[in-house]
Amino acid sequence: MVITEFLERNARLYRDEVALVEINPSQERDKAKTWREFSLIERSRPDAPYRREITWGQFDKKANRFANLLLSRGLKRGAKVGILLMNCLEWLPIYFGILKAGCMAVPLNFRYSSDEIRYCLDLADVEALVFGPEFIDRLEPVLPDLYRVKQWFYVGKHIPEWAESYRELVGYCSLEAPPVHLELHDLAAIYFSSGTTGFPKAILHNHRALFGACLTEQHHHGQTHDDVFLCIPPLYHTGAKMHWFGSLASGSRAVLLRGVSPEWILRTVTEEKCSIVWLLVPWAQDILDAIDSGRIHLEDYYLEQWRLMHIGAQPVPPSLIHRWKAYFPNHQYDTNYGLSESIGPGCVHLGVENIHKVGAIGKPGYLWMAKIVDEQGNDVPRGQVGELAVRGPGVMLGYYKNQAATDEVLKGEWLYTGDMAQVDADGFIYLVDRKKDVVISGGENLYPVQIEDFLRRYPKIKDVAVIGMPDPRLGEIAAAIIEIKDGMTCTEQEIDDFCQELPRYKRPRKIIFDQVPRNPTGKIEKPALREKYCHGRLVEAQTTN
Repeated sequence: MVITEFLERNARLYRDEVALVEINPSQERDKAKTWREFSLIERSRPDAPYRREITWGQFDKKANRFANLLLSRGLKRGAKVGILLMNCLEWLPIYFGILKAGCMAVPLNFRYSSDEIRYCLDLADVEALVFGPEFIDRLEPVLPDLYRVKQWFYVGKHIPEWAESYRELVGYCSLEAPPVHLELHDLAAIYFSSGTTGFPKAILHNHRALFGACLTEQHHHGQTHDDVFLCIPPLYHTGAKMHWFGSLASGSRAVLLRGVSPEWILRTVTEEKCSIVWLLVPWAQDILDAIDSGRIHLEDYYLEQWRLMHIGAQPVPPSLIHRWKAYFPNHQYDTNYGLSESIGPGCVHLGVENIHKVGAIGKPGYLWMAKIVDEQGNDVPRGQVGELAVRGPGVMLGYYKNQAATDEVLKGEWLYTGDMAQVDADGFIYLVDRKKDVVISGGENLYPVQIEDFLRRYPKIKDVAVIGMPDPRLGEIAAAIIEIKDGMTCTEQEIDDFCQELPRYKRPRKIIFDQVPRNPTGKIEKPALREKYCHGRLVEAQTTN
């Protein structure tokens, strides 16, 4: 079975039930109103200006139309079709249309610059691109270099002269499923790594990986047909899409929210009766800060049906979950660990029954295995730090057109993640840090995540990132970039005093007050911080030595 069959089954069983809802706060007429200030009629309006929806039957037909368009344009099995769109109601039907045509979906990060778009389209050998109005200005400067892209499908108004209207073209295409037979071993998609160490790498996956993600996600979170999943992170990323696969497997409704403000998250949970919400750490922090400050009053929202809050894509500070449970004591909490090379979340999973282990990423997920190894690939004793390796149905086939990089991380059927971790006496895995982020100071290994988790306990700190800063004597020192909560002030002395609880060698030697940059999936952009704060010191240290 492949995932397109889930869609076809849902179209048969739940043809007239809503599959996807798009909420776009920028289309709201009256932004001054709180949810409670709307009348009962306004609250239940399905035709609100900021809301669009499609049923499972419409979803499947839209996917069929796009698949037939691709085939009519001569795109063959295995052809690569790029998607460069913000989250929208068209995104997933386009993705499934690509798969139904036997082509390969190539989602692109909506934050990519012109050069990154050019690089990724060229690397993945993309032959057709579906894009939205937000990207015209970034595409036009590199059009002459994108000679491989022969088809340009535009989703929106005011079509550029070098593209064609997606909506007009699919309107002439058949609603019937194309006669393309798919197998689990068929190639399905190319995703891109986060690019935190340079230009992204192209990650190759087959249909087996996508199908495995469906099974893993639904097994972990038990989605039923009655659940409503709120999806806020970008769909180009494996994390968001693979969590939505639980809705696909159960034939349940999902809501795409194009906004991350605490007010709109809680309003959408209320209006759409969302029961499962996946948040990134910064968004959960923003909700808690808004409640703490009195900007948000929980009694203004209806949240009784919200059963599960889960966080992934980054280490989760235990202090954040303790704060969350204080306001939402009835919520189940879960976290998943994964990476694009393992088709997103789920290869390690905490489980809602294990909130007493908050801080751990969990145990091997459903259908997965994991181990902690040393530099030679040998298992390390329990409690010692080593590199996390995983094995399961979602392990990538490799980096497309990059065998050397593939050989660095694939050892047989095991994927070496580059994350340092350790296992406790109960078998729960704890992330220590990225292998490349470990700070070696005076011969001691410092793990930034441990220091960051400690610093986040200080009530004035909103976010923090610890990096290694070159030092002529110690080689490196730990530098803490600290973002203070809005309306508060803080001094280095306060931080130094708070850090007295840490062993001396773990205390940050440098305190910097600044914003902490994060990418769209919530990961701290440490390379940007190193470039900003370490480059000059590296030159100085090398000169001194």
